[in-house]
Amino acid sequence: MRDPECLFCKIVHKEIDSTLVSESERALAFRDINPAAPTHVLIIPKDHLVSVRELTTAHGELIGEIFELAAQIASDEGLEDYRLVSNVGPGAGQSVFHLHFHVLGGRSMSWPPG
Repeated sequence: MRDPECLFCKIVHKEIDSTLVSESERALAFRDINPAAPTHVLIIPKDHLVSVRELTTAHGELIGEIFELAAQIASDEGLEDYRLVSNVGPGAGQSVFHLHFHVLGGRSMSWPPG
């Protein structure tokens, strides 16, 4: 499934350039153009989902694949510690309405975030 107006769908379909970091059968990882940390990679499903709200148990393999990709990226980037975040809705900071996870690392992260 694809949303023709979605920025991340356009990245998946190579209509917009990105700096590819890694790819799997169902997911794509690329560098954030406005990084919030020395390492800031976005992982998105290739199929359009708006946010975590749409996930069901039927998406279990997809989520497993995304989390494996996150761990591999962290290892490849030399991150001992990292944060994996998905914002849900505009009030939480979601600005692109295509499910995505941020892999953030390379600096100390404070808590609570925000």
